Amino acid sequence: MPSQILKKHQKSLTALEKKLAYSFKNPAFLLQALIHGSYAFEQGKKVGKDNETMEFLGDAVLDLTVAFVLFQMFPEMKEGELTRLRAALVQESHLAVMAREIDLGTYLLLGKGEDSSHGREKSSILSCAFEAVMGAVFLDGGYDAAMKVVDIHVVPWIKKRRETLIYSDAKSRIQEMIQEKFNEGPTYVLEKAEGPDHDKVFTVSVRFRSTVMAEGTAKSKKEAEQKAAAAAIAEFSNFELG
Repeated sequence: MPSQILKKHQKSLTALEKKLAYSFKNPAFLLQALIHGSYAFEQGKKVGKDNETMEFLGDAVLDLTVAFVLFQMFPEMKEGELTRLRAALVQESHLAVMAREIDLGTYLLLGKGEDSSHGREKSSILSCAFEAVMGAVFLDGGYDAAMKVVDIHVVPWIKKRRETLIYSDAKSRIQEMIQEKFNEGPTYVLEKAEGPDHDKVFTVSVRFRSTVMAEGTAKSKKEAEQKAAAAAIAEFSNFELG
């Protein structure tokens, strides 16, 4: 990385380091993580490589560090649940959310065309850049440095993502739980629908055989079923057949 390029962007690199809560021993790693392919193409030999290989490394770094955090936090969780939770944390849309939290788009080096087409706001570009930054942190400080950044920027999201995942996948999860224990599945019963046609509220129960496990209320039957299933999951350890 040419020294004049580093000098030109030193102020913005320092600002990003503060947001990351990590200081680079070699700021060239961080700068490379911010170079989009469109900028590298325009600048040619002036800047050298773009951030694609950093992104490749960062993807693996996130998979490992997030997996280790989840393994420690939820030792009783099954492999499939751990895998789904990790996937929710490192998928493109969520990486983009974390990138926006540190205003990563502001610091990206984009080609003129990409910049003018709102590239700094695109989830695909932001998520790749976040991975590239994680690759840069790993190259600069190793595993411990990467874990420090994950602790600060990823771990606070784990509980929220877990709750979202449980809610969105509640019907399939309660199906698996009941099937495993009783070798049968649950049923859903519409208990009541209240209000005018344009603003109805539905209450649905999830039942196993003749026993009501839980109820959920929402503006749609589908959402009410998911709420009922999520409530049933929360109470499953106390569930007994009537």
